[in-house]
Amino acid sequence: MFVDQVKIYVKGGDGGRGQVAFRREKYVPNGGPAGGDGGNGGDIIFRVDEGLRTLMDFRYQRHFKAEPGEPGRSKAQHGASADDKIVRVPPGTVIRDAETGELIADLVAHGQEAVIVRGGRGGKGNMRFATPVNPAPAISENGEPGVERWIELELKLLADIGLVGYPSVGKSTMLSVVSAARPKIGAYHFTTIAPNLGVVQVEDGRSFVMADLPGLIEGAHEGVGLGHQFLRHVERTKVIIHVIDMAGSEGRDPYEDYLQINKELVLYNQDLEKRPQIIAANKMDLPDAEEQLEFFKEQIGKDVAIFPISSVTRKGLRELLFAAANLLDKVEEEIANQPEEVPTGPVGRKLYKAEAPEVPFTIRKENEVFVVEGTQIEKLILMTNFNYHDGLMRFSKIMKDMGVEAELRQRGAEEGSTIRIGEMEFEFTENLDYVD
Repeated sequence: MFVDQVKIYVKGGDGGRGQVAFRREKYVPNGGPAGGDGGNGGDIIFRVDEGLRTLMDFRYQRHFKAEPGEPGRSKAQHGASADDKIVRVPPGTVIRDAETGELIADLVAHGQEAVIVRGGRGGKGNMRFATPVNPAPAISENGEPGVERWIELELKLLADIGLVGYPSVGKSTMLSVVSAARPKIGAYHFTTIAPNLGVVQVEDGRSFVMADLPGLIEGAHEGVGLGHQFLRHVERTKVIIHVIDMAGSEGRDPYEDYLQINKELVLYNQDLEKRPQIIAANKMDLPDAEEQLEFFKEQIGKDVAIFPISSVTRKGLRELLFAAANLLDKVEEEIANQPEEVPTGPVGRKLYKAEAPEVPFTIRKENEVFVVEGTQIEKLILMTNFNYHDGLMRFSKIMKDMGVEAELRQRGAEEGSTIRIGEMEFEFTENLDYVD
């Protein structure tokens, strides 16, 4: 089965928690804090493997989680960081954030990598919190949670040459004849429901990858028929071979077919209008094909390369493949000679646009509960170890320094009021002694 679009969940590893420990050595009275930091959680990295051709494996595993870091240890020993999790994907994989549609990575070359989500950093041990005022703190941090998100993977095949055309014009037969590929062939529309790839060897030793792409119909750019499932793969091809049933064996007009297919390509992606194209006038072994071809040439003009072929009798295929290889060489040479984009404007200057600062927290009321929300404060909740009194005192001080306490009081919070942050609830009190 060919799979070219999936949605999966990825999560970086959580950081390991910091340790609360003290030196316990003979002849060392009043040993100081010696709790080590936790290790960092693993990242999730996508790596291109040219041996893969589809996203099939992701149909059976849709959740990927990296390992967490190890907790800190005593004697000032840090916990080990977790290894990164490597996820293999085929060349041509486009990765987007499922919620925002933001492009995360476009992976095309073998071995190319991209960090999709980061692991959390390890929490600090109590040796990090020692101060002259509090030389022996019983306080540590939990590890930072790893980043998590839903992402969409979309595969756009990396083929040198793509075969396009209406259903049943002979694209699959042509690919089976000129390469070792064995696509499914049948005398009905949409026999090919997934792209097929084949390596074509030209007589002079050159070779290229050819893709037999599912047939187009009117409205494909809007998703009609196989629509976008087909068109996304055309975007990667360097040369297009437009296969046309020149015999009009299904009662369609070859010239109208030619115009309609090109219209669908341009409506889907304007750049496809400039893609080099060769016309393969197929089924020339059938009656009336020669007459139709002469009329077609009059309609289309002399500027378009037309190669009469018959995939069944193999007539004209040699000339077509040589022309396709020559055109591909020309395109690749032009790509290689393209100058690198040079930034315009004053050298060494970069313009930054000011963005509105993020609101550190918001407070709303649900019945009698005051709900405090904000990325920074919710992260603080997760990383605070409330098993130690010093940890609670530090959390309270940060809340006060951020202005949360004053804002709660202004909103009507009193002694004993319930405060909710994330999934935790507290009683509002002003009788805590803060620890510096």
